[in-house]
Amino acid sequence: MAAGFEHPKVKIHIGDGFAFLEDKVDSFDVIITDSSDPVGPAASLFQAKFFELMKNALHAGGIICTQCECIWLHMPIIKEVTGFCRKLFAKVDYGFVTIPTYPCGQIGLMVCSKDGGLNVPEPLRKWTKEQEAKFCRYYNSEIHRASFVLPQFAKAALEAPEESK
Repeated sequence: MAAGFEHPKVKIHIGDGFAFLEDKVDSFDVIITDSSDPVGPAASLFQAKFFELMKNALHAGGIICTQCECIWLHMPIIKEVTGFCRKLFAKVDYGFVTIPTYPCGQIGLMVCSKDGGLNVPEPLRKWTKEQEAKFCRYYNSEIHRASFVLPQFAKAALEAPEESK
């Protein structure tokens, strides 16, 4: 997948995401945020204001994908992020993937779009067997779909109505 970084349409920005997005409006098709955990300086990246900035920076059909913690360790954070994302975006999906270097061996991702008809669990493009063999050690369309199939406890938690604070 890292081969995609060489594509002429890809621009990678490393730095303060909050500051970078403050003056961006209708500027991007996709925003991917791989932040650190929601403590200390990165805490603001898990708050509604940052997601509002990302939404405002997207083109009409744009999507965001951001690191969103582990269902085994951080369900209250995931539930909170899901709650305010549903108020901001037409489409919100949470998925999780196996990453051996993370605590519990898994990490979650929040995918949101202004396009309510987007079917996030269904890959838009399919890799050929040759491309998968060359570029993908882990990813394939079945892994993509399975990432959005949640265990019952997580599904129930994220479908439950938001509690008033």
